[in-house]
Order: sequence, then structure tokens, then C-alpha cells
Amino acid sequence: MSMPALAPEATPQPLIGLATLMTMAFQNKDLTALGQQLLERAGQDDAEAFLDLSVLLQLQGNTEMGLTLQQEALSIKQHFTLPPAKQQSGLRVLAIMAPGDLMTNIPLEFIAEGAGFTLEMLYVSPELPMPREVPDHDIAIMALSELDRNQATLAMLEPIMPHWPRPVLNLPEHVKVLARDEVCQALQGITGITMPTTGRLTRVELEQIAAEKLTLPTALTDVDFPAIIRPLDSHAGHGLERLENAAQLSQYLAQQPDEAFFVSRFIDYSSEDGQFRKYRVVVMQGRPYIGHMAISSHWMVHYLNAGMVENAEKRLEEAYVMGTFDQGFAARHEQAIHELWQRTGVDYIGLDCAETRDGKLLIFEAGTSMVVHSMDPVETYPYKRPQMNKLYAGFNQMLVRHITLSGLDSQLERVMPFITGRSALDKTQLAV
Repeated sequence: MSMPALAPEATPQPLIGLATLMTMAFQNKDLTALGQQLLERAGQDDAEAFLDLSVLLQLQGNTEMGLTLQQEALSIKQHFTLPPAKQQSGLRVLAIMAPGDLMTNIPLEFIAEGAGFTLEMLYVSPELPMPREVPDHDIAIMALSELDRNQATLAMLEPIMPHWPRPVLNLPEHVKVLARDEVCQALQGITGITMPTTGRLTRVELEQIAAEKLTLPTALTDVDFPAIIRPLDSHAGHGLERLENAAQLSQYLAQQPDEAFFVSRFIDYSSEDGQFRKYRVVVMQGRPYIGHMAISSHWMVHYLNAGMVENAEKRLEEAYVMGTFDQGFAARHEQAIHELWQRTGVDYIGLDCAETRDGKLLIFEAGTSMVVHSMDPVETYPYKRPQMNKLYAGFNQMLVRHITLSGLDSQLERVMPFITGRSALDKTQLAV
């Protein structure tokens, strides 16, 4: 009887990733068969399948089970690779991430898909310490957002980053500044920027305010009714309300189980026509790029419920704003945005913002986990894809510029032909 041959080491199937899965869900595709395939693979301890299934369940609203499956994936491995789907920039970007839901980290999968770089994802936390060896890469980015639940991991990573073998974007000490109650203080005094004071109040303090035993301005300086309230670490409008008085606060607390909340002053940012216009802008090392602009009759503007797809007039205005962004919005707020970058030190940051009637930049949120994407159908939004391509190209340029300033020319010699079409390195075109 002949000796049996050893089976070759199993090669994991590629990660599908957040961008592809969210696009499929956005397009209302039936994901039942895919979910079954992932489930079968997960039964064979396939870490990539566990991670993709985790994302799929979260997109379907089952966050608790999704996070359980994410833990299963991370118990098998901490490092995952998302190869470029289409074009290739030649760059290898390491995203240092934390376990958690879809708002925990920068959704870099969308940018990697558009910019064409290989995304290496390394998950770490106090329970998942940094491994002795990390995957090779050209540049790293701290993908953790500023949420409270990430603070322990950011603190763990802070002393490690000065010794990192490659350039790093979004250093943890800078990301920490973006906490809602801290970033509003950091941006105070910048000419041309308005960001209302935001503070943390406990349920006990808010119950005293609701019972009119304590006034809101006494609890939080510069804050009074009408006020905006939301639970800590909430995003996408979850638990976000505008309160006119103490009675409404009492009703709000009766519906919310959380023990602590962010509270800030409401600013009426409606335009002269009574509509509210909210911009999503990404700032990369001081340069702004637009993700979208939504118009709504309600103060709480979300792109998906603003009626953009049903209203051609709104889309026409968004197309004009996006097409003239560099000469319009970006030019009007150039100095303010540059100073924002200098104050925070964050290389990649998203802004949800508006313009006040007196021309100031009103910032609602400044954080890293905002989604920018190319999911919108081209036939309805033909003007969006060119702007997103510009954003993706800008991200690649930021990567190359940062590598250049770090003096790692050997890395650039390899990737420059993909990015510039030239074999020679021209540093003059990459200078800040």
C-alpha cells in the first residue's frame, strides 16, 4: 500500500468585505444563498466566513449575533486581507482596527475598493494584544474611531506607535481628541467655525433637570433649551432628539435606557428657503473632499430619508454643489478647515456640517467612522462617481505623500508607476 500524500495547506477563500456586502444590501439583493454559503464555511472554522457573516448579520439589524460571530473569527486569527477588486495602486495599507460594530472603525473597505490598494486589517484590543509580528505593509492607519469604547485600545496603542516600522496616519493621541465633548473644545476660537459646546450628563443629572430641580445652563455652560441629546457612542441618529423644554426631556428619558448622554445647544441652520442642507466632507491632511450634500425640511438630515432620490431638483442642486465644490464650499472655508487639521492633528477625518446664514462652517460631528461610498446608482446620480473618484485619488496621494515625507523611498519606487504612470519618483509633485 502506498504512503498517502499530505494534503496541501488550505488557502482561505478571500474576504468579501464590508463594501461589497453593504452594496449588495443597498441594492436589495437577496443574500439568503450567500448567507447559507458563509454559514457552511464557518462550520469549518473559516475565519473569513465568520467575519463576513458577522457583517452580513449587522447589516440586517442583528448586531448582537453579528458581534458574537466576529468574536469567533478573531479567536481564530486577528489579521485579514482584502485584495483590490479592480485596479491596483500597488500600495499595501495596514488598518489597525478594534473589535466592534460597524461604527467602531473607519470603513476603509469602501476607499480601498475605489482607490485600488490592498487592505490588511489587524484587529487589536486589550483582550487581543498586538502580535509579535504584523503583516508587511507600506503605511499604517489607525482605523479606530473616537468612540468611548475604543479609548482603552487607543491608550494601549499610543506608546507603541512611535516605534512602528512604517509611517502611521491618525495617531491614537490625535484620534482621542475627536470625542464629542473634547473636539468641540479643541475647535473653539477658529475663525469661521461654529461648533456648539457638547457635554456629558448622567441620567441622574438629567432627571434633576427634567424635574426642574437643576437648570440646563447650570449643568452645562453655554447650553440651554432647545437642546440636542443622544446616548454616548450613538451614531446615525440613533437616540438623537431635539428637546424644547424639561417636560420633553422627561419623556425622552422614559424611552431611553442609557445612563449617560451627550447634550448640546441646537442651532437653527435652515437656509432662507426654510430647508436644511447638510454636507458630508472628508478632510485629508487639510484638504476637503465632498461625499454628499442632502436637503431636507427636517433639521435632522440623513441622506436616505431626505427625499433625494425622489426629487430631481434636490439632486440638481447637489450636482452643482459637488461640481463646484473646490471653487465654492472648499474655497469659502479653506482657512478654517486647514486650522481644524492643525488643531486636531488627524490626517483623515469626516465632517457632518452645514453653513450658517452668516457664512460660518457649522460642524455637527467631526469623526473618523463616517461612510463615503460609490453605491448610488449612476443613472440617478451621474455626478457622484467623478467626485468619489477624486476622493479615492486624494486618499492615494495622501498615502504616497506621507510615505515620501517619512523618507521611505524604496517603497515608493515600487508603487509610483501604479499611481503616476511614471517609473521615476518625482518628489516635487508630492510635497505638501
